[in-house]
Amino acid sequence: MSSDPAPEERPNERSEQESSLFQAPPLAEQERMVEAMLFASAEPLSTGEMQDRMPHGCDAAEAVQLLRKRYQGRGVNVVRVGDTWAIRTAADLGFLMSRETSETRKLSRAAIETLAIIAYHQPCTRAEIEEIRGVSVSRGTIDLLIELEWIRFGRRKMTPGRPVTYVVTPGFLDHFGLETPRDLPGLKELREAGLLDNRPPPGMIPGPEDDGEDDSFDPAPDQEDMFGP
Repeated sequence: MSSDPAPEERPNERSEQESSLFQAPPLAEQERMVEAMLFASAEPLSTGEMQDRMPHGCDAAEAVQLLRKRYQGRGVNVVRVGDTWAIRTAADLGFLMSRETSETRKLSRAAIETLAIIAYHQPCTRAEIEEIRGVSVSRGTIDLLIELEWIRFGRRKMTPGRPVTYVVTPGFLDHFGLETPRDLPGLKELREAGLLDNRPPPGMIPGPEDDGEDDSFDPAPDQEDMFGP
């Protein structure tokens, strides 16, 4: 008399049936899922957020890379924003959207300088911002940048008083089309955009070899050290 278990009770058959129930969809289908999520989302999504919404066994990270390659050279691209992903208009076609954007009030010079200092020197405290600018920073300027969701509170510094620090947000990177803080423009680009003065600081008279540019205020003197190679 055979002691083998009944066919419906064989362990190997049960495991095969269970694995078939959770078989991941084809990679092409996973790519379509990622495309749908990024297209419909109002905010950039991380691979973890996409992974949580996808069926068991899917690989959101691999799917988004395939989708990114598929969109290269197209009118819209899959771009990385910090640790998240989004579908955005190709940078060279941005002029076509100019009539679709609403005109917003320009930031004050104090707000622009404060934002630039935080972006290049993050994480930095209010006292450090004031030291670099040479003038005090009003609470309204900080509150405005936080309200715009371009800066947020960082970790407290391990110094007396444990002051709070400020860092830029993924929303700031997304708004300015940056992938990481390493993509921030340099001193020359900032001057060409009119965000920095070319005049020498008070008391400094340009010498014969001085072209009149003021290199005393570099928004990123230690950018390489701060962000690494």
